Amino acid sequence: MKVVFPFALLAASMGASSGFVLSSPSSSNAKPSAVSLKASVEKTTTSKLIPPKSIEELMSHEGETGQLYDLNVQKTYGRYPLVIKNGKGCKLYTSDGKEFLDCVSGIATCALGHSNPELNAAINKQMGEVHHVSNLYLIPSQAALATWLCDNSVAQKAFFCNSGAEANEAAIKCARRHASNRGITKPVIITAHQSFHGRTLAALSATAQPKYHKGFGYDGQMVQGFKYVTYNSIEELKAAVQEINDTEGQGLAAIMMEALQGEGGIVPGNPEFFKTIREICDETGALMVMDEVQIGMGRSGKLWGYQNLGIEPDVFTSAKALGGGVPIGAMLAGPKAADVFGPGDHASTYGGNPLACSAGLAVAKYFSDHNILDNVEARGAQLEGGLTAVAEKYPELLGAVRGWGLLRGVVVSDKNVAPGKIVLAAMDEGLLLVAAGYDVVRFVPPLIVSEDEINTALALFEKAVEKVAASLKDLNP
Repeated sequence: MKVVFPFALLAASMGASSGFVLSSPSSSNAKPSAVSLKASVEKTTTSKLIPPKSIEELMSHEGETGQLYDLNVQKTYGRYPLVIKNGKGCKLYTSDGKEFLDCVSGIATCALGHSNPELNAAINKQMGEVHHVSNLYLIPSQAALATWLCDNSVAQKAFFCNSGAEANEAAIKCARRHASNRGITKPVIITAHQSFHGRTLAALSATAQPKYHKGFGYDGQMVQGFKYVTYNSIEELKAAVQEINDTEGQGLAAIMMEALQGEGGIVPGNPEFFKTIREICDETGALMVMDEVQIGMGRSGKLWGYQNLGIEPDVFTSAKALGGGVPIGAMLAGPKAADVFGPGDHASTYGGNPLACSAGLAVAKYFSDHNILDNVEARGAQLEGGLTAVAEKYPELLGAVRGWGLLRGVVVSDKNVAPGKIVLAAMDEGLLLVAAGYDVVRFVPPLIVSEDEINTALALFEKAVEKVAASLKDLNP
């Protein structure tokens, strides 16, 4: 079959900045001269590059990795002095031979644990074929992954990108374009205090935590068009909508919420709050947007967090576990928003490439073949019960246990103890945990975690809590 493309239209859609040039038949057959070839070869052979250090070399020299970080890597993270060499299942191993039970999983990302055979095989196979091509062409794995996501959700169409922040940026753009189509010139998106939607500028503006805004505004302002309410407060939500409606030129573009606030302290959504959001969006024509980056892809015990709340969003976002650790993000749109974007309205160079989508398909297939959601429900209940028992044993130090499935947090009730202190104590016992918010210790193990591994995690956690509690008694006898 001969395929004929409208090249004039294609060239126009690419734009001047793309660097895409359509050559004439005569120019495409032109051969480089012997002089130009010789000059090219000489330039290549005389280049003097400093070769990169080998990973094996770094692993064999204790402390060198940390030194190179200090010299060459920007300090955007407070890093623990662990050099991870390899992993298997729910275990991680450091360069000095220590073993850790991983209840961080790359912060809710390595859903299938480490070195999963099925995921490895899919990645290796795709690397041996073609790992990246432009979205100018049809990519079978992208089509297949989009179909799986739509078949298992309210979505009709997917847009692929590389991260949660990018997925949320896409959702924000979609909401603004949808509002523009409705004649709104000052679109407002409502988000929640203590939310977290990403580090890019619009996603950061949607994140209603002033500590993340410091130093990134213009004349004291972040990206305009966002309004914040207290999470789960129906009264504040209704008041915010009324204020938008009463302000000339403004209109409600979207209400954007996490089904469960992760970085805000593991706070589950209230079904009545989300039912109210759905009603408001139906009445106003605004989009209901759900940020599923952390709680989605099975972590709650259901494939999507919104399924715990009895509502269906117009748009939701995914990333983290979607690729099992391979970078991929997606903005999924239902009937109300599926056709908002047209050619040229949004794009991503790497988004949805063959490698990332093959990883996503491997995760999807593993979920389907191994009943992962059943395991998440069972292990989540086990984890909740165990954490509650430890908290009840140390009421002077620990408080409420919150969360869904295998995203659980325990509140540190002693205001003089930072959650990081317990995280460090757990690390000393061989357990990796991560803080959430100001006062929560978070458990986010791989979704394949076993019953025995949860029991081990609980035992190690109790040892850590016992040591922290004892140290407090020594300070305050």
